[in-house]
Amino acid sequence: MAYIGGENKPPSAAAGSGCPFCRAPSLEDEDALVVARGELCFVVLNLYPYNPGHLMVCPYRHVAGYVDLTPQETVEVATLTQSALRVLARVSNPSGFNLGVNQGQAGGAGIAAHLHQHVVPRWTGDANFLPVIGRTKALPELLADTRAKLADAWAAAGEPGTTTSTTSGSGSSGSSGPAARA
Repeated sequence: MAYIGGENKPPSAAAGSGCPFCRAPSLEDEDALVVARGELCFVVLNLYPYNPGHLMVCPYRHVAGYVDLTPQETVEVATLTQSALRVLARVSNPSGFNLGVNQGQAGGAGIAAHLHQHVVPRWTGDANFLPVIGRTKALPELLADTRAKLADAWAAAGEPGTTTSTTSGSGSSGSSGPAARA
């Protein structure tokens, strides 16, 4: 109930704070809900998820369009998306996934200025009346707990990208690359 009341929410894109996808890599992984970091892109939990485990793969570079990605960024978006699918399958056992990029405000992007690919786990029957009637969605666990499970599974699986493990006590499972925390 504390989360619903606004307590213990992760940092958000408050007015004047700039792009949340540019800001997230400079924060601690737990604070920014970062699950894994690659050389050119990172994986982060959606602050307002459609379903538990809703991830986004984002380039570190601030670009709005898919065609603005370099070939190397395009490859890493795809590689980290594949890793996200494998980790989510291991952790959550979904029935399927939605993958997508909502490019531009007219295309449905909430943050149109910074490209991000959604990876949404889906379960048979996961939609109910609450999102329609109450304009809200109940999630079975806190985002920080979901982030910890996914980061630990990512590190344990040896997927591309590094992550700050929550159970190892070492603080990091490897180098965070050139776009690491500032």
